Amino acid sequence: MPILSHDYYWALLGIAIILITLFIQWLFATGSKGALPDAIPGKTPEDIGHESFIYRSNRTFMNSLENISMMLGSSFLAIFSGTHEFWTAVCIWTFACARIVHMLLYYFIATEKNPSPRSYFFGLGLAANLALLTLTVIHLISLA
Repeated sequence: MPILSHDYYWALLGIAIILITLFIQWLFATGSKGALPDAIPGKTPEDIGHESFIYRSNRTFMNSLENISMMLGSSFLAIFSGTHEFWTAVCIWTFACARIVHMLLYYFIATEKNPSPRSYFFGLGLAANLALLTLTVIHLISLA
């Protein structure tokens, strides 16, 4: 086994979980929207809101797309720069778990309340991303 994948096994597994979660969200979003009688590819009906699972599954997927790119960038920067593997994995797994709970809450709780229960897990994922980016920048500065 290559040293990189051995040292960062848990971090890489967490990244795999993040990507699998995104794939599952894509399946739910496209599957529910595509099942509509007059579905138009790439367009969510404008007359639906939080009461509709189609709306919630699409918003969950879009929200993940908005957040995952930054986390993947932070994750790979941390791994490639040699940031401490334990804390890298902790941040990645915190993000992964927070996004899964966020997804489940969005799927099962139809609310426009702000903050909603899912907001706390969005915040936890955001904090994990910020922590990882901060750890990585500190590590990179220490290498100079």
